[in-house]
Amino acid sequence: MAMSSGGTAEGEPMMDINTTPLIDVMLVLLIMFIITIPVQTHAVKLDLPQNQPNTPPPPILPVKNRVTIDPTGKVFWNGSPIDLTVLRQYLDQTQQMNPIPELHLEPDPQARYEVVDEVLAVTKRANVTKMGFVGNERYAGYE
Repeated sequence: MAMSSGGTAEGEPMMDINTTPLIDVMLVLLIMFIITIPVQTHAVKLDLPQNQPNTPPPPILPVKNRVTIDPTGKVFWNGSPIDLTVLRQYLDQTQQMNPIPELHLEPDPQARYEVVDEVLAVTKRANVTKMGFVGNERYAGYE
């Protein structure tokens, strides 16, 4: 009784290539390349603006303060340019005053909504309750 070995008959050459050594060599080469790649440390030189101690901060008025946003997205507090962190500081100071001054928000019609939304988010986080929009009067007749 003959048993089949599941392969080709004896004497025929094997037609399949053994890929195991090839895969082993490729994995070793890949690991060597990964190890030898230099670590990339990128540094971007950035000149940050410095505070000038000679310029006084814009005043916080006791009755009303105006926040304007121009078409380029710059925020102004009573006519002086500020950023959102300084705006939050001013709003926190106004909330400590007695009586609390009004905040008038005047975005330019061409200002990006994203900037207006960020300013509104800052005012909400500062718990500003006395706030009004300036410039809506011209649209009062369009009901």
